[in-house]
Amino acid sequence: MARRLSSNEKLRCFPNILKKIQTLLVIGLVILPTNIYAQSNDDCLMCHSDNTLTMEKNGKEISLFVKEDVYKSSAHSKLSCVSCHKGFDPESMPHAENILEINCVNCHQKVLTKHSFHPQIIKSKGLGKSSDTSCKSCHGIHDVVSPKKSTSKWNNKNLIVTCGNCHKDASDHYLTSNHAEAFKNGDKGAPNCISCHKSSITKSAFKDNKVEMKKAQEKLCLSCHLDNDDVRQRTAPSAGFIHAYDNSVHGFALHKKNNGDAASCTDCHTSHQIIKGTDSKSSVFKLNIPNTCGKCHSEIQKEFSESIHGQLVATGNGDAPSCTNCHGEHNILKTDDPNSPVAFQNVSREICSPCHESMKLSEKYGISANRYKTFSQSYHGLALSGGSASVANCGSCHGVHNIKPSSDPTSMVNKNNLVKTCGTCHPGANETFTQGNIHVTLEKADEPILYWISTTYIFLLISLLGGMFLHNVIDLFRKSKIKKLKQLGHIQEEKHGHSLYLRMTVNERIQHATMAISFMILVITGFMLRYPNTWWVSHIRDLSSHVVEYRSWIHRIAAIAMILVSLYHIYYIAFTQRGRELVKDLFPKLKDLTDAIGVAKFNLGFSKVKPKLDRFSYVEKAEYWALVWGTIVMTFTGLLMWIYIDYIGVFSKLDWDIARTIHYYEAWLAFLAIVIWHFYFVIFNPDIYPMSLAWFKGTVTEEEMAEEHPLELERIKKKQAEERRKSEEDLGDEV
Repeated sequence: MARRLSSNEKLRCFPNILKKIQTLLVIGLVILPTNIYAQSNDDCLMCHSDNTLTMEKNGKEISLFVKEDVYKSSAHSKLSCVSCHKGFDPESMPHAENILEINCVNCHQKVLTKHSFHPQIIKSKGLGKSSDTSCKSCHGIHDVVSPKKSTSKWNNKNLIVTCGNCHKDASDHYLTSNHAEAFKNGDKGAPNCISCHKSSITKSAFKDNKVEMKKAQEKLCLSCHLDNDDVRQRTAPSAGFIHAYDNSVHGFALHKKNNGDAASCTDCHTSHQIIKGTDSKSSVFKLNIPNTCGKCHSEIQKEFSESIHGQLVATGNGDAPSCTNCHGEHNILKTDDPNSPVAFQNVSREICSPCHESMKLSEKYGISANRYKTFSQSYHGLALSGGSASVANCGSCHGVHNIKPSSDPTSMVNKNNLVKTCGTCHPGANETFTQGNIHVTLEKADEPILYWISTTYIFLLISLLGGMFLHNVIDLFRKSKIKKLKQLGHIQEEKHGHSLYLRMTVNERIQHATMAISFMILVITGFMLRYPNTWWVSHIRDLSSHVVEYRSWIHRIAAIAMILVSLYHIYYIAFTQRGRELVKDLFPKLKDLTDAIGVAKFNLGFSKVKPKLDRFSYVEKAEYWALVWGTIVMTFTGLLMWIYIDYIGVFSKLDWDIARTIHYYEAWLAFLAIVIWHFYFVIFNPDIYPMSLAWFKGTVTEEEMAEEHPLELERIKKKQAEERRKSEEDLGDEV
């Protein structure tokens, strides 16, 4: 069993150990060759300080001269010559039969791994024959100076020039960059050659693996521009702007699809000549962007260079749009991404309108400032705002990258090319189809006929609807006053029977319901197209992504229903006895004019007697014939627009614009007339409030008849009295 030594025993053993060590040292010094410990730097310099000392190797004369003052000021000055030049016999000439190259790695093993920017030197362990694989080709031989000293060529201040000895192009580019300027100014975090290339970011490290190389480059860029607070405070791009690349089409292709051809930081900003985008020398300067993007998108660049925008950019016009104005910078998305500014539904509003609605640009270049406005008010623009995925946008007609003036014979909107351009969406389009202005306004100077149509309708809307509203307000006030006086007992209320009188047959109620339902559907679906961004339309659109397509078909089906019920009504009034009586009673008479004047006098207090109104007063007659007129106008204009779209070549674009203008204003006139005139007399009229149920039950009460149709009521009662008298006489004769 082992015994532990006490502390006293340890002390007694210590002198014996020292004696043994001394003995070994003496023996070692005796047996070691005297020429090792005897050789000093002075001994070497006795010969090597001679600047004429040379030797011949492989047919070449090589200098063996060592400049003593240079060596003594080097980082290795404290080392002896034999520390590096091992295995030499100073007594022999040459000192060794096979002189081995000095291996710096023997002492600088850890430093070797820091030279990842020259991966080939790691493989050769600093003993390579070429300049990029040998330690001495960069650091020197006897003149090695610590990088910490300002005189060292590897000191931070001298790095660029030193690296430039081999990498001249890269160095020249770097010296013109903002990185070099910041480095020169001593800005904290400013990069130099080593700060970037100490990471593996070049082709030599990744060979053919472009994906991993670009990811490594991106990581390096972000280490400063995203992760370094000092750098972020001095540079303009925000973290959000930089992060936008991750979700861009380029970032997605690189990180998700592993596409090595996807653009990364250095593809756009270059590797060394990184300059702010506001500098005309920058690769991402607005006027240089087409060339930068063209490195990958060469066909598009060629097409763009021939466009009006490309030609203006080439002349140095900063107002002209280049790639990033439309597609964005870091946040470039796929064209079918709904969030992309160049997505089908966004391009007109977000890309074209900012320039083509600018008064500044329109005055400067003499271009129209209402192009987007007229487009947004056109069928195409309204349907697009409503969510249509098939209607034309600006690019559909003008092109995307190949936009040219209409005067250019190769332009898609040149007069001679319009049939072909329109024909891409409207197969069979001919010259008749294209006649008329594309961007239509209601200005007199542009389209006089449209101006007069709109002006006439605006006058009618104001005068007719204003007259209706004034009439109803006065009527409401008068009837409300009479009703209140009856409640207070100031006016004796007449007593009426409980008889019901037929107002509408089942047939007539079905006609009315069909007309009413189709009318309401037409109003809703029509105004959905005209006002696609209103709050109520947005709620409807939220129901389905196909609402736009459904709207179009529902509108047409409702139109067909209205046309069919109108045609049936013509049959009804022409071939049935009640129908003929109906239309006969609805024909305007002179009495209608006198009744209207009499009612006005009564309501205004100029007369104490209200005219007795017949089965159909001037109120119903005006409404009926307005409905007839409106149905005819809406039917013909609607069919013309329908035929123009689906049956090409029958009508011109101007014909369609006329029909559309009439259709629009007539729709407003009809809708407001129903609301102001019809709804008042069947809903808000104090004599029948809250609603006349004739449309549902087909009958009205005797009280309603006495208030609204007293003349008809007298005629009916007179007829009933005659029938009773005749019946009594017949009964007496039988008795």
